[in-house]
Amino acid sequence: MKLVIQIPCYNEEESLPVTLSELPAHIDGIDEIEILIIDDGSSDKTVEVAKSYGIKHFVRFNSNKGLAKAFVAGLSKSLEMGADIIVNTDADNQYKGSDIAKLVEPVIKNKADIVIGTRPVSQIQHFSPLKKFLQKLGSSVMRLLSSTDVKDAPSGFRAFSRNAAIQLNVFDNYSYTLETIIQAKAKGLKIECVDINVNPELRKSRLFKNMFVYIARSVFTMFRMFIVYRPFRFFAICGALLIILGLILSIRFLYFFAIGDGSGHIQSLIFASVFLLSGVQTGLIAVLAELISINRKLIEDIQKRVKADGLQKNSYDLK
Repeated sequence: MKLVIQIPCYNEEESLPVTLSELPAHIDGIDEIEILIIDDGSSDKTVEVAKSYGIKHFVRFNSNKGLAKAFVAGLSKSLEMGADIIVNTDADNQYKGSDIAKLVEPVIKNKADIVIGTRPVSQIQHFSPLKKFLQKLGSSVMRLLSSTDVKDAPSGFRAFSRNAAIQLNVFDNYSYTLETIIQAKAKGLKIECVDINVNPELRKSRLFKNMFVYIARSVFTMFRMFIVYRPFRFFAICGALLIILGLILSIRFLYFFAIGDGSGHIQSLIFASVFLLSGVQTGLIAVLAELISINRKLIEDIQKRVKADGLQKNSYDLK
């Protein structure tokens, strides 16, 4: 069984040596371990440093594309390298390399398709109280939207089976962490969480400019993916709320009409009609969205077969 550890990098010449030095050389159940560096348009000596540590596999962008693009490129390259399991970790040494063994164990034992490392968020000293609160709140919302029990949704320390890596698509250009959770659940992939530890902070996060930008992007991503993968539920809930409002206003008008004061409450009847018609239309949108979702699933199934066949052909060519 082959493990590929992929590390997205952007100007990490200082932190990368620390990260590489902590990666395991052997893991029980794994026959071969290779490291893949995704150079996201670095302007420093990140690649040279990686080569000095004996790294042979690279994906290189001419300009900075962002974490999501680097992650997807890493998955594709790892699959081409023949990976049975892919681990994604950060170049800033946030995650402990020794925990990779814990991360891949459920995949090795076929207990999970995706394993997410759960950080002890409340104990991380360089996290502010606001960040700790938002991390927990965001994970709670994600559990609700995705119908999973993921404890640390933003964690980027993850292991993927070959089957999961073939199926995942990332639409967002910002990050992949939240999107892939909702997507994995919708595709029937098994997700597990394992407790991990973190290292002291080497540098500040570069993923977002400030906390408010991060919150806005995260909320947008969560609801966008919920609409994409749960369209009927989303539009049905919206339609039901509109119909309920319409019914409440209708009952209000009928009550005043019954006591002889209906002429003074004609606005309730007008708004009730608007809400009821909007609710019915939203219900029709829910049906259409579900039909589109079914078509998307069929296309994704074809995509999965094509990618699997292509990777199998490449493996034969290498032999």
